[in-house]
Amino acid sequence: MSLEEFYKELSFVNASRENRLKYANMVLNDMNLFPKLLDVLYMVDDKVSCKAAWVFEFVCDEYIYALVPHLEIFTNKLKNIHFDSAVRPVAKVCQIIVQTYYSKQPNTIKKTLTLQQQNNIIEACFDWMISDHKIAPKAYSMETLYLFGKDFNWIHPELEQILLQDFQTQSAGYKVRAKRTLKKIKKNKV
Repeated sequence: MSLEEFYKELSFVNASRENRLKYANMVLNDMNLFPKLLDVLYMVDDKVSCKAAWVFEFVCDEYIYALVPHLEIFTNKLKNIHFDSAVRPVAKVCQIIVQTYYSKQPNTIKKTLTLQQQNNIIEACFDWMISDHKIAPKAYSMETLYLFGKDFNWIHPELEQILLQDFQTQSAGYKVRAKRTLKKIKKNKV
C-alpha cells in the first residue's frame, strides 16, 4: 500500500475504540505500514495526523518495540506535534516508552533509548505541562517526568514547582493526578 493509499485509508479512522483498533491491527498485521503511519503522524498541520496518532497509540500500546528503529525521528519530531487530539496519544506513547525503559525486565528500549532521545521526551513533556493542553497529555507527562526524575535529579523539583503553581487553576482530574505525583515525589525524597 502506498503512502497516498494509506493516508486515504486513515482518513476513515474515527474516535471509536473499535475503529482505532481495526486500523491498529491493520498495521500490526503488516508492519511495513508502520513507517507510513509515522509519515502521516508527522503531517502535523493536517487533521489526518490526529487520526494517525490515535492508531499509533494503539499500535504502540500493543507492541512498543515497533517504534525502536524510529526512536530518533520520533523523539526529534515530538515538539512539532501540536493538535490536542494528536498530542494526547503521543504523550501516552512517551509514557509507554518510559515505563518500558524503567521496567525490571531487560528490553530493547533500555538498550536503545539514547540520552538525547530521553532529553527530547523530557522537553516535550515539560512543554505539554506548561502549555494550554487538556488533562490527558499533562497526566501522561507527569508520569513520564516522574519516572525520568529517578535518573535526572533536576526533574522532580521542576515538576513539583509546576504542579504546585498550576494546582489551583486546573481541573479536578488534574488535581487528583498532581496530588498522586507530588506524593510520589515526596516519598522519593525520603
